[in-house]
Amino acid sequence: MDNLISVFNSSLQTGYVDKSVLSNAAYQPELLINQKNPPIKVLSTILQELENCDQFFISVAFVTTEGVATLINKLKELESRGVKGKIIVSQYLNFTQPEALKRLAQFKNIELRIATKGNAHAKGYIFKNKEHYNLIVGSSNLTASALSTNKEWNIKVSALNESGLIEQVLKEFESDFDKGKPVTEKYISFYEEIYQLQFLVKKAHNLQSLIDPDIVITPNSMQLQALENLEELRADKKNKALIISATGTGKTYLSAFDAKAFNPKKMLFVVHRLTIANDALNTFRKVFGQKKTMGLYSGNKREIDCEFVFATIQTISKSKHLNKFSRDHFDYIIIDETHRSGADSYLQFIDHFEPQFLLGMTATPERTDGNDIFKLFDHNIAYEIRLNRAMEEGMLSSFHYYGVSDLCINDDVIDDKSDFNLLTSNERVDRIIEQAEFYGSDNGITRGLIFCSRKKEAIQLAHLFNLKGYKSVALTGDSSEEERAQSIERLESENLLEKLDYIFTVDIFNEGIDIPKINQIVMLRPTNSAIIFIQQLGRGLRKVDGKGYLTVIDFIGNHENNYLIPIALYGDTSYNKDSLRKLITEGSRMLPGTSTINFDEITKERIFQSIDSANMQLLRDLKKDYNLLKFKLGRIPMMMGFIQHGSRDPYLYVEYSRSHYNFIVKVEKDHNLELSKQQVELLELFSKEINNSKRVEESLILEALTLNNKLNIPEFKKKISDLFNYTPTDATIESCITNINFLFIRKEKRIISKKGDTLKFHPEFLETLSNTIFRDFLLDSINYSITTFKNSFKEEYYKDGLILYKKYSRKDVCRLLNWEKDISSTIYGYRTNSGATPCFVTYHKSDEIESTINYNDYFINPSTFAWESRSNRKLESNEIKEVINSNRILLFVKKKDGEGKDFYFMGDVNIVPDSIEQSVMTNSKSPVVHFKFKLKQPVISSIYDYITSD
Repeated sequence: MDNLISVFNSSLQTGYVDKSVLSNAAYQPELLINQKNPPIKVLSTILQELENCDQFFISVAFVTTEGVATLINKLKELESRGVKGKIIVSQYLNFTQPEALKRLAQFKNIELRIATKGNAHAKGYIFKNKEHYNLIVGSSNLTASALSTNKEWNIKVSALNESGLIEQVLKEFESDFDKGKPVTEKYISFYEEIYQLQFLVKKAHNLQSLIDPDIVITPNSMQLQALENLEELRADKKNKALIISATGTGKTYLSAFDAKAFNPKKMLFVVHRLTIANDALNTFRKVFGQKKTMGLYSGNKREIDCEFVFATIQTISKSKHLNKFSRDHFDYIIIDETHRSGADSYLQFIDHFEPQFLLGMTATPERTDGNDIFKLFDHNIAYEIRLNRAMEEGMLSSFHYYGVSDLCINDDVIDDKSDFNLLTSNERVDRIIEQAEFYGSDNGITRGLIFCSRKKEAIQLAHLFNLKGYKSVALTGDSSEEERAQSIERLESENLLEKLDYIFTVDIFNEGIDIPKINQIVMLRPTNSAIIFIQQLGRGLRKVDGKGYLTVIDFIGNHENNYLIPIALYGDTSYNKDSLRKLITEGSRMLPGTSTINFDEITKERIFQSIDSANMQLLRDLKKDYNLLKFKLGRIPMMMGFIQHGSRDPYLYVEYSRSHYNFIVKVEKDHNLELSKQQVELLELFSKEINNSKRVEESLILEALTLNNKLNIPEFKKKISDLFNYTPTDATIESCITNINFLFIRKEKRIISKKGDTLKFHPEFLETLSNTIFRDFLLDSINYSITTFKNSFKEEYYKDGLILYKKYSRKDVCRLLNWEKDISSTIYGYRTNSGATPCFVTYHKSDEIESTINYNDYFINPSTFAWESRSNRKLESNEIKEVINSNRILLFVKKKDGEGKDFYFMGDVNIVPDSIEQSVMTNSKSPVVHFKFKLKQPVISSIYDYITSD
C-alpha cells in the first residue's frame, strides 16, 4: 500500500502541479476525448478498464443498442470470469432503447436498473480494482457515438479505496441505484410500448416533412469531387474514366449526375443483371424526371428507341444485338461492375462501340485472372473511395464485427478440410443460432444473410434453421431471378408473418445485389480472399432509414488464411506482419466512426498464428500485387508507388530479391534497365542496410547528397530538429558515415567523405550516380525509407535513436546504438558494449527449449519486468558487473520465436534498487542472477496484453 501511495502522489504531482514530473501514466488524471486523427476513442479506455477491473458500476442517462454492441464482447468475457457489475440508466425523454435493455438484461453478472422518476442525466463509469478505483465522469452516455465519434469531454481520475472521493461517488451511485426500478421482462414490455408509440409519432412527423413533390436530389461530397474530376478529364480531351467506389456510396447516382452534366442524346447503361438494370433506370428517373425517355434492353425487352437504354451484358453483347447499333449510336456509355469487363462478352461489347465518353464503375477493380481493367479506361481514375474512407465520411452504415471460434466436436475443429457432416451437424446449428441470438441485430428484428462454403451446406443449413423455427431459404447459382427477387422481397418485408429471417447462400450475393435492410451477416466460410470478404461485408453496409447498424458474426476455424481477416477489416493491404498484429491488438481504435471489431481470445490467437505462419513473400502473391499496381498506373511501379496507393509493403520485394530493382528485372521480360554488377550490388546494400527505415538520418544524408552533393552537418542537425524535434549527436553522425560506407557490416565502399563540417560523395561514387537508372532506383529507395520512418515516428515514443514498440533486429540495435561493428551474431540474450546493454527476450519459450536457456523472464506489471542473466553467472562475474554499471539498459521483447527475428522495443529500464539477487534456474539448477527492471515508461496496454497473453 505504501508503494501505491507513493505512485499516486507522483501521478498527482504530474497531473495537478508539474507536468514534467515523471510518474506512472496509468494513475495520472486524464481528459478522455474522441478524435479522428490520430485516432482516439473514449471506448478504448472503457474497454481497458473493464478488462482490468474486479467490479464495475455504470450510471448513464441514455443507452442504445449500438452502445451495448460496442461492449458486448467484453461484458460476455467478464460474465465468464465472474466479474460483477451494476448499471443504472434513465427513462429520461424515453431515449434509452428497449432492445439495449434486453441485451444488458441477459447477463447474469449484471444488476440492471432504470431511473423512472426525475431528470436523471448522470454519465459516470466506476471501476473497482484491488486497492483503488478508476473513475470516468463527463459527457459520454452509453451510446456508440458518445464513445467513438461525438465531441465529448470526460475526466478520468484514480483514487484509493479509503479516499473521500470514492466514498462520495459510491454513496451517490448506491442511492440512485436503490431508487431505480429493476429491469425485468415485464418492465421491458411495458417500456417498449411507450418507446414504440413515441417512435411512430416521430416517424410520422419525419415522413410528413419528406413529402415534397418538388424535392431535388443533389450530389453528396464524394460525388461532387468525382464530378469535378470527370469534367477535368474531359477538358483534358480524355474520353474514358474509371470510378472506384465502395458499395453503398452512390455510384449509380454519381453516373446519373455526370450524365446530366454531359447531356448525351443517347446513353447506354450496361449491367449484368436485369434487376440491377431496373434499379439503375429508377435512379436515373429520379435525377432526370421526365426529361429523357428510358427503357430496357434485356431478355424479351427491346426498348431500343429510348434516349437512355439500360441493358444487360448477356443480351447486348451478342453479335445479333450489337449489329443493330452503329458504333457511335451512343454518346455516353456507362459500365457498372467494371471489374467484370475483362470477360469476353464485355470486351466484344467495348470493341464494338465508340462513344464520346466511356465511364466504368466498380467497388473492386482487382481481378484474380490477371486481366488489366485499368487499360480499358486508359488508366484514368477519376475518383477512388474505398471502404474505410467511405466509413470515415459517414457514407455507410456502421458495423460491429464479432470473430467467434467455430465449433469443436470430438476434438475436431472446423478447418479447410472439414467434411459436410461436421459443417451441418446439429451441434453446429445450435452454436450458430446461439451466437446469432446473442449478438442480435440493431432493432431485434433480424434480416440476415449467411454465407456458406458450399452449395450443399447452404441448402441443408437452411432446412435445419427452418426446423428450429427460423424462416430461411437457400439461394444458389441454380436459383432463378424470380426466386432471388421473391426471397429478397420477403427478407425486407415489414409484414413479420411472411418475413424471412435468413437467406443462406455461397457467393451469388458477393456483388451486384441491393438489400439495404440487411442488419446481420453471418460468415460460415473461411476467408480465402480479402476482396470477397469486403464484397460480402458490403452487402449490409448500405444506409437506409430506420437501420441502426450491421451485425457481422464471423465463425473462425483453423483456416490457413485467417491472416486475411485483418487485411480486409482494416483495409491494410501492406501484408506487413507487424502492422497486422498491431491492428488486431489495437482493436476498434483504428477503425473510423462508431464501428467496432471484436475477437474472442481463441479467434484472436488463431489469427496471430495464421499471421506468424503465413508466407508474405510468395512470388505469385508479390507478382499479383505488382501487376495490379502496374495496371493501375500504366507503368512499372516503384517503391513509392506502393506507398502512395496503399498497396503491399514494397520492402517485401526487397526482402525477396535484395532490392526492388532486382525484382523488376526478374519479372519484366522486356526491360531496358541494365546496370553493372557493381551498381546492382550497391542498390542491394543501400536497400538492405541503409534505406530500411530504421534510422532516418542515413537516408536523409543520402537524399541531400544525391540532390546537391554537399551537406553541412550543423545545418543537417537543424533540419532533423525541425522535422522530428530531436537533434542527432556527433556520435550518431559518425555512425551514419560508417554505415553508409558499409564499414559497419565489414563491406567497405567509398561512398561519402567528411571534411570539417561538410559531407560529400566520393568522386568514384559520383560517377556511379551519373547513371540515371541507378540514381532513380536509389532515390526511390531513399524516399521509401524516409516516408516509412515518418509514418511510424511519434515524438513521445522516440528514445535516443529508437521508437517505442517498433520492431528491431539485434543487428538494427547494434547500428542504432552507434556501435562500430555489427556484433549481433555474438549477442546471446544481451551484450554490454560502450556502456549500453540491450536485453533481448523471447517471452513465450518453446516447449522444446533446453533447460539451461529456459530463463524466467516475465512482466510483473506494465512498469516492472523480471529478468534473468545467462546461466552459470554469479554476482561477482565481470559480465554481471557490466550490466549493473551500464549507462543505458534497453529491453526488447518478442512474443515467441514464430514471430521472426525482430523484437519490440519496450523502452529504457532502470534496475530496481535491492532487486539484484543470486538465484538458480528452475529446471537445471544452474546459477543465474535475477534482476527487476523498472521501465521508464509503462508499456501501453495493447502491446502488453498481446505479449503476455498465452
